[in-house]
Amino acid sequence: MNKTELIDAMAADAGITKAAAKKALESFLGSVEGTLKKGGRVSLVGFGSWSVSKRSAREGRNPQTGKTIKIAAKNVVKFKAGAELAGAVN
Repeated sequence: MNKTELIDAMAADAGITKAAAKKALESFLGSVEGTLKKGGRVSLVGFGSWSVSKRSAREGRNPQTGKTIKIAAKNVVKFKAGAELAGAVN
């Protein structure tokens, strides 16, 4: 499912216009992004939680040349599925 299909499904399920569903989805995504940028955590009970984790700098290898390269440290977003979501999938 892509973003357009999700907006269509939200509009149909909630009985609202696609424009309202798009606005709601973009608001949700903006709120999640803003919280994660500040280093926070977003939890939806039963669905899952998003958090930011720091990945330290490390050495890797260029697969074409075999040379050692330095990979910079960066922040990565993690998602952990909640019990209800995990149960629904299994």
